[in-house]
Amino acid sequence: MSTSQRRPWRGAPAEQRNGVGRRPGRLLVGVVAAGAGAAVAFQATAGSTPSAASGGTATIQLSSAQQSAQQSAARRATRNVLAEGRQTFRFDTFGDEAFWGDTLNLDAAIAGKANGGVGPGVSPKTALAVGLKVDVAALPVALRTQIKQGKVDLNDPKVTLALLRLNSVVGVKGFFDARGNLRSVGIQCALCHSTVDNSLAQGIGNRLDAWANRDLNVGAIIGLSPNLQPVAKLLHTNVPTVHKVLNSWGPGKFDAQLFMDGKAFQPNGRSAASLIPPAFNLRGVNLVTSTGWGSITYWNAFVANLEMHGQGTFFDTRLDNKKQFTIAAENRFGHTRAKVDRITPKLGALQAYQLSIEAPKAPRGSFDPKAAARGKMLFSGKADCARCHVPPLFTEPGWNLHTPGKIGIDSFQADRSPTHMYRTTPLDGLWTHRKGGFFHDGRYPTLHAVVQHYNSTFGLHLTSAQQNDLVQYLLSL
Repeated sequence: MSTSQRRPWRGAPAEQRNGVGRRPGRLLVGVVAAGAGAAVAFQATAGSTPSAASGGTATIQLSSAQQSAQQSAARRATRNVLAEGRQTFRFDTFGDEAFWGDTLNLDAAIAGKANGGVGPGVSPKTALAVGLKVDVAALPVALRTQIKQGKVDLNDPKVTLALLRLNSVVGVKGFFDARGNLRSVGIQCALCHSTVDNSLAQGIGNRLDAWANRDLNVGAIIGLSPNLQPVAKLLHTNVPTVHKVLNSWGPGKFDAQLFMDGKAFQPNGRSAASLIPPAFNLRGVNLVTSTGWGSITYWNAFVANLEMHGQGTFFDTRLDNKKQFTIAAENRFGHTRAKVDRITPKLGALQAYQLSIEAPKAPRGSFDPKAAARGKMLFSGKADCARCHVPPLFTEPGWNLHTPGKIGIDSFQADRSPTHMYRTTPLDGLWTHRKGGFFHDGRYPTLHAVVQHYNSTFGLHLTSAQQNDLVQYLLSL
């Protein structure tokens, strides 16, 4: 979000700053800001207000009560924007149920034949096994007690339908008809970018918005769809091949570029999918994806339109490049416009909410404080990490991209983006997404492996003890 306000007094001509050429009287300039709102109040102590005709400067006189009212209004507006953004992040499908439910018929697979769908249905046990989460706050107290006491049959798809009716499945929305039958299903931002604290049971707890859900097996979930023919047609392949691709992703990964270029596997045979990233700690970060597609608002629009398959508007003429983005260019994805735009009006508040989410602090006892203190000195010293991971953003202020050669890795994923480069990853909250590995595709299983890679690539000559200290510092962020 941008906030416009008047140029501060420091930008005024020198003669005005020094009082030259002004009428007698003192002009006080106060800036009142709260969240996304800003107000500039001018209070004059002179007896009368100079008129425009006399060449004087007009002033606005605000009482303390008026200034207080402005501050309250700004705070109220900020709270409303953040509440709207949280609602969008957690619960808005942007109309994508038309794709996931009405086209792919994922709802039928969830319900199962016994409940008006097809197949065995999806039980809570199965749903939790593929990484779906349940929001404990949406469950009645009696149901929480029954779950804790083991009195709920987690092998029954009917229980899954009940959880959907309660709107408790994180990132998934069920749509029911008048008779209570599941008729469609949609997904939300929170599906990939939220998890829970497991406070009631494994996979059932309080929401942790913006955390990467590294348990989520997106490919397995999509693979449940009875009708994958539209996906096969889009990719110019067959349904068995689509299943092969989806099964290759595994937990915590998703291939956002597949519908752009149709590349399902790397040259080495590994899946082309990338790790699901966290969506917190993005204030001040320029490009927010691993290969720098765009800003947070750009990526929200990209995902909501082209990945979630919501109904909205999206423009990016870079996708017209037929050589690089064969699928996107053929289908003119860079010129998307729905009859009713259910995405664009939500982007501002959604961005504000995401920007408000701080990185979670590392739990006490999860790292060695003394080693972390030594690692901090190495980070800005011998290891030279701070050259790119500039504190406190821990990415470059400004252009935060590097060529693959500069960081010592291959260009496959970079070449799937318009930039052909990799972004410097912000590091705050790194401890929350260790599962699945590091870098865009999880190629390094541990932080030790990451440090060893840079130690070798840049010839840092860090000892094993120093490498361990650096890891402990990274875990402390």
